[in-house]
Amino acid sequence: MSRGSGKKVLVTGGAGYIGSVTSAVLLERGYEVTVLDDLSTGFRNAVPEGATLVQASLLHSHRVLDPSYEAVLHFAASALVEESFRVPEEYWRNNVIGTFALLEAMRTVGIRRLVFSSTCAVYGEAPSVPITEGDPERPINPYGASKLAVDHMIRNECEAHGLAAASLRYFNVAGAYRRFGERHDPESHLIPLALRATQGQGDTLSVHGTDYATPDGTCVRDYVHVADLAEAHLLAMANATPRMHQVVNLGSGRGFSVLEVIEAVEQVTGRSVPVVEGARRVGDPAVLVASNARASAELGWRPRRASLVEMVSDAWTFMNR
Repeated sequence: MSRGSGKKVLVTGGAGYIGSVTSAVLLERGYEVTVLDDLSTGFRNAVPEGATLVQASLLHSHRVLDPSYEAVLHFAASALVEESFRVPEEYWRNNVIGTFALLEAMRTVGIRRLVFSSTCAVYGEAPSVPITEGDPERPINPYGASKLAVDHMIRNECEAHGLAAASLRYFNVAGAYRRFGERHDPESHLIPLALRATQGQGDTLSVHGTDYATPDGTCVRDYVHVADLAEAHLLAMANATPRMHQVVNLGSGRGFSVLEVIEAVEQVTGRSVPVVEGARRVGDPAVLVASNARASAELGWRPRRASLVEMVSDAWTFMNR
């Protein structure tokens, strides 16, 4: 799409990590972007130049939407597994009730295209690897349960009211794009925590569990570059079909253990990562690795930045910008 095409898109959570990267890519492709974000976890200066920021919650999305929008890309959510055990009510309120309000506002004004930021956490402890979209959905934490509830709600909206929608089930997102990257507060993701631990400021990296049934005893995860993820959203938006709810896994198809990630961080930075071994975290599956066959077949998507070292290097560049 050429710049200046004038197609309007609402990006909820566009002041956060994945939302800001996707907003930047949308702008580069000529879309007109409005970001809806309450800035509770996002950052005002993460909203790309050229996008319009509306500071509000999903519960007030009806004040923003009008029939001129082509689609909604929905990233806004509470997304910390450990926190979801402590305050599950916040996850049902923010993720489920918030999305209900968004869907209702979309239906009212006639916006019929949605791409939803779902998660591999809906699968829980998968019976086999790689995980396919046909595997059982058995979340083992409130975060995953809330996202699965939204997936069901979207499916009902498609069947009953003709919504064209996709739920993209991310695996572990990493890397950075231009000036946009990961800066959660508090940070819970392995790569930025490992990078921080190399900076000699007293931080150590906690390895949560070394007794899993994996080759080196640590959890294994599938990492996908945030820029590849943004591309998948544009493809899903273009591919969305009325009355269909497309569910697609997004991952590289390869797993890396915690110790392998640490090794990549040390390779990129040239510094050691001080490590403290700890107990397993509640709600952490041993292995999460995606099959991306459906993403390839239905969206024409494949990860172009699948190197773990490249993802770590991009995150390191962002951290030191």
